[in-house]
Amino acid sequence: MTGTRVAVIGASGYGGLQTLRLLQDHPTFTVTFLGGERSSGRRWSDLVPFLPLPGDPVVRTPDPEAIAAAADLAVLSLPNGLAAGLVPELLERGVKVVDLSADYRYRSLAQWQEVYASEAREVPRSDQALCQEAVYGLVEWEATRIRTARLVAAPGCFPTASLLALLPFLQQGLIEPAGIVIDAKSGTSGGGRAAKEHLLLAEASEAVAPYGVVGHRHTSEIEQIAGQAAGQPIQLQFTPHLMPMVRGLLATVYARLRDPGLTADDCSTLLSAAYRNSASVSVLPVGSYPSTKWVRQTNRCLLSVQVDRRTGQLIVMSAIDNLIKGQAGQGVQCLNLLAGLEANTGLPQLPFYP
Repeated sequence: MTGTRVAVIGASGYGGLQTLRLLQDHPTFTVTFLGGERSSGRRWSDLVPFLPLPGDPVVRTPDPEAIAAAADLAVLSLPNGLAAGLVPELLERGVKVVDLSADYRYRSLAQWQEVYASEAREVPRSDQALCQEAVYGLVEWEATRIRTARLVAAPGCFPTASLLALLPFLQQGLIEPAGIVIDAKSGTSGGGRAAKEHLLLAEASEAVAPYGVVGHRHTSEIEQIAGQAAGQPIQLQFTPHLMPMVRGLLATVYARLRDPGLTADDCSTLLSAAYRNSASVSVLPVGSYPSTKWVRQTNRCLLSVQVDRRTGQLIVMSAIDNLIKGQAGQGVQCLNLLAGLEANTGLPQLPFYP
């Protein structure tokens, strides 16, 4: 085991808060540095009185030298574009990094600059080599590479739920690469803690609304990893929806089976085999469909599969807590692997229901 001191940068945002809450119950890690820009210089209890931390630390400016002096590992929970300003210097100083933003999810810096064009205009980057080095932090599929990485790019919440549903079937060549549709619904916390008009209670309550219907940023992230599994480029349709709930994400994935004779039981068996060693992923019996409430405040993903024999369509349903398995919990899984621990060490697996 190497490195148990953890720095959390962007500590007062939703991703940082969830990370801190999870690390509070962790048997091995100790948070030794809190970083933030707008909150720098303030006592933690003044910012977040509902989540006390030992010693009531002061939030500090995220200076790479100071972080490296205090921590072996760092979780960066920053707006897109900002992590890239810290990561090279942290790595030079021997700090291993888990980045919860999108800065290193693409192997091509040019693609990141195209997808995140507004951020790219504000943040000039020349770290193509790090984009290629970074390991995509989908733990169930990349655990071996994560264990030896310096830089891990944790997936977005929508890609996490969608890819866990899709990858076993793409890898085995059981579905057509064309015509894949992902219909996904998420709670308002997915939009972050900063004030946004469409996330106001008066706007989001008692309503369901699609957004980013064509060209949502997560589409290309899903396509990149799906294409690697399929061994060929993948283009798919992804439509997210905002739900009037705080946390939770449900992705329903549609794809055409190459063998129309496959049954739901066959496909369920495949999923169960793919995740037989993954404690955070469970496959429900055929005919039982996941609810976001069943995974609320846990690091679990619940999968269920159905086959429409009439149309030859495979339907895979995937439920996660967007802030835990879809963000901070997956980040802690990556920290665990970097430290030589089992991936699920210290992570909640059972919900408080209802």
